[in-house]
Amino acid sequence: MAYGMIQLVPILIAAAMFALFAFSGWHRRSSQTTDYGFSGSYTGRIGIGAGIACNWMSAASFLGLAGVFYLKGYFAMAYVVGWTGGYVLLLVLMATQIRRFGKFTAPDFVGFRYESDAARTLAALISIVISIIYCVAQFRGIALLVSWLFGIDYIPAVIVGTALLVSHVTVSGALGITRNLKLQYFVLIFTFILPLMLLTRKLGYFWILPQFGYGAAIGELQQQFGFNWSEPFGTTTLYEWLALCFTLMFGTAGLPHVLSRFYMVPGMRDARWGVVWGLFFIALIYWSAPAYGVLARLFEARNGLTLNATGADAADMIVLSAAGLGGLPLWAVGVLAAGGLNAAFSASAGLLMAGSASFSYGIYPRLLRPGASERDKVFAAKGFFLILAVIVMGLTFQPWGMIAEIAAFAFALAGNTIFPAFLLGIWWPRANASGVICGMLTGVCISFASLLIGDSLPFISLLFPFTSSAFIGAPLVMCVMICVSLLTAPPSAAIRLFISREVHDCPEN
Repeated sequence: MAYGMIQLVPILIAAAMFALFAFSGWHRRSSQTTDYGFSGSYTGRIGIGAGIACNWMSAASFLGLAGVFYLKGYFAMAYVVGWTGGYVLLLVLMATQIRRFGKFTAPDFVGFRYESDAARTLAALISIVISIIYCVAQFRGIALLVSWLFGIDYIPAVIVGTALLVSHVTVSGALGITRNLKLQYFVLIFTFILPLMLLTRKLGYFWILPQFGYGAAIGELQQQFGFNWSEPFGTTTLYEWLALCFTLMFGTAGLPHVLSRFYMVPGMRDARWGVVWGLFFIALIYWSAPAYGVLARLFEARNGLTLNATGADAADMIVLSAAGLGGLPLWAVGVLAAGGLNAAFSASAGLLMAGSASFSYGIYPRLLRPGASERDKVFAAKGFFLILAVIVMGLTFQPWGMIAEIAAFAFALAGNTIFPAFLLGIWWPRANASGVICGMLTGVCISFASLLIGDSLPFISLLFPFTSSAFIGAPLVMCVMICVSLLTAPPSAAIRLFISREVHDCPEN
């Protein structure tokens, strides 16, 4: 691949793709807050699944996952198992019950369930921080792709990428973004798998289902080049693998913009089947991402190139590198780059709108402007969207780590805060406002502990790695919630009766 020069063909392909999205969504602009990124009209079970998968298929999935496989081999399976396992957890424990609460955002759920404006505000602030951290990972992916497309340095690419994202949301409108998700997912899956089919066919492997055909590349790497890609714990420990895996599970089940997909469904069966379809659509990508990492290693080994084990930028762009090293035509590489931008733009838009919705519903009308009209809330949401975009852009100037690692930190924070609040809020009627506030504050401290005091207290970093702290952190937070709730007054009889009758269909004797 050529760097430092304008890639005209890929730019034209990406421009055509986003013109299609803009044409599809411009006439569906949002006019009320319930449309702004977290509710809106029902799109069917497959639509819910496509929406989940499209929001989920971020730069972390499209670019970052292959980069981790490229660098760390089997260890990266923790991302696949954790992210998909989180949806199983969500399906079994929370998806249908969330729908029955009838709230639009995670802060709304917390405020209603725990009967506390303080808990609602804290949940809104945490949701905004999660959105910011996760968006930094997406903006990093956007910047790397823009840097390659336009031949510019990283910092200018961050600015250009932010401007393109804001323009995309402005033209399509918030509701247009959510209605376009099925179309975006179709484009995304096409752009990700078609180049992989071309690569495996060129190598002579089974290319019709390249997710099964690339096993031959793993064998060739081991037999001819001595690289045992599938060795489970060659560079890490079992604890580190399990900690990351379970953190991503808990974080998936607590991520605000994922949970928001269940607020708009008309019934429990739709919520359930939406998750099932979402898992299927996500699996199509996750079966493919490891292949790019393996094929990039194989092409490098065949060409006598050494592994770039320390270059985060190179690893995060390994999907495009694999296509370039494999000799694919520029249009095929352009298709792949356009798909990566689609994934990052879709996830970023969903995250920023979830964060702005948390502000416009959870903070603005209660703390800043009581009695705000629907129009005022829409205006606040759009204004805060721009503020969040600028904040994320500023944070993205600093290379914090690989795309997947930054995303994992957001999942750790969600797993330590939102997930316990929802889980106990749904299944334990005795949980109260004091318990959830203490629990979420404990979760915040645990999430940032290794970054703040890990150097002076190394055992903190061992127990609570910044990408994997929810493995121990989430159970600790639930213990705090239980203990504080038992030591303080129980929630009202009305909310306990609501949980029993409306959420769990258990008539009160």
